[in-house]
Amino acid sequence: MELKLRRTGNSLATTWPKEILNRMKVSEGDTLYAVETPHGVLVTPYDPKFQEAMEIAKRVMARDREALKELAK
Repeated sequence: MELKLRRTGNSLATTWPKEILNRMKVSEGDTLYAVETPHGVLVTPYDPKFQEAMEIAKRVMARDREALKELAK
């Protein structure tokens, strides 16, 4: 699918087809993240840094489950 860049003030902007936005489950005001990959740039609504932090948190919670239960009391 082709996206055309247009000048908007001092910036460049593009419009995205509704089908793609629906597939990405995003709408006006949402934030998209551009991530460099070996194959080019990936545009995603998911923050890879946040995702990495959540994976670490899951591991810590699994490891320290009993301690967290006691703290919750």
